[in-house]
Amino acid sequence: MNEQEQQPDNGEQESGREAVTPSPEVVEDISGAESIDLPDFSTASPAGTEAAYWEAIATEANEVNPEEEKAILIAALQQENLLLKAQLEERSQQIEGHKIQYTRLGADFENFRKRTVKEKEELDLQVKGATVKELLPVVDNFDRARSHIKPQNDGEMNIHKSYQSVYKQLVDCLKRVGVSPMRPEGEPFDPNFHEAVMREPTSEYPEGAVVEQLVRGYLLGEKVLRHAMVKVAAPPEDAPEQSSSEESSDS
Repeated sequence: MNEQEQQPDNGEQESGREAVTPSPEVVEDISGAESIDLPDFSTASPAGTEAAYWEAIATEANEVNPEEEKAILIAALQQENLLLKAQLEERSQQIEGHKIQYTRLGADFENFRKRTVKEKEELDLQVKGATVKELLPVVDNFDRARSHIKPQNDGEMNIHKSYQSVYKQLVDCLKRVGVSPMRPEGEPFDPNFHEAVMREPTSEYPEGAVVEQLVRGYLLGEKVLRHAMVKVAAPPEDAPEQSSSEESSDS
């Protein structure tokens, strides 16, 4: 045996194994490869133009049509505009709701303020009325003393003047808190202000008019503090006789 037959092939020595031929099953089917457009490498490109060629290919692939880019930008702006309009509408509705709520709160507060002021005024009026009612009998006693007591000498006159000054001071205090006396003499009888305790036949006043005030009535503002006890006029007792006599004489 010669040395050439004993030594293995250099390729087989370097790889350490025999070359394996792929089976037909694993060979990729490239039957449609003819339809793929590939660059023509049959002609050698000039020196330095290969990199420029591939760069031009890449630029052409990435290049976007300006009209399409404009249409895409307009569509994006329109979408953003619709979104902003929806947000603006939502904020407008929220502001309108807040305005309505604020108006209602303002009206409720105004009603509460008016009601509170009215309740305070009514409470003040009730307190004043209850206080003044306790003082009215004192005022009545001063009135009786002034109308019944007749001073006989200088000493009695001095006493009379002294308690009359106290009475005047008391009346002035009542006026300052809003108390005013009733003066119903000659006015028609009104049950809202007067209390009739007796009737008196008279021809000086029309029937139903107040002839005399027996116990003075008082007002606190427009509210009746105490009704006036009055004497009411009645028709004269001889009025029917006179009318009958006049009828007989006419006949």
